[in-house]
Amino acid sequence: MVVTDLTIRKLGAADHEAVGAIGFAAWAAGEAFEDCYRDPGMIAKVQQEFGVFPHEAKGEIFVAELAGEIAGWGAREGERNYVSDLWVHPDFQGRGVGRALLLHLCELMAAERLATVPVDTHARNERAIRLYERCGFSIIWHGVEFSKSMGVPLEKVHMEKKLG
Repeated sequence: MVVTDLTIRKLGAADHEAVGAIGFAAWAAGEAFEDCYRDPGMIAKVQQEFGVFPHEAKGEIFVAELAGEIAGWGAREGERNYVSDLWVHPDFQGRGVGRALLLHLCELMAAERLATVPVDTHARNERAIRLYERCGFSIIWHGVEFSKSMGVPLEKVHMEKKLG
């Protein structure tokens, strides 16, 4: 699905609160709920992490707007070619917003002549994995990895897309 009335732009200061709320809403509605996520302390920690991310991010964050409302966002944080985040509010999922954001990030990286685009997600996040595969990504690793932000081990997949 291609969204025709979607605008993708860089994050503005006025977007920080919405970006944090969208990230948390998408995470909370996700398929990859571990038992540790049910702990109220963990949920509060994740919500706080999403709230501060837009303020502390060292990379680039892009928002996708539909009819003037932020529907999702994506970021490249850390390495220039790494998609660190891709979150779409549950009300907008399935409309091509995530695909548009992901392809936008890939196009930026291709224009910078980067060779590959890596992305990681929870191994049970089947919708995200399908999206990445439809956009040309392949799984290159599947295993357990310690999440620094959450402080717990999580089952993850690392995926990669070759550019050029």
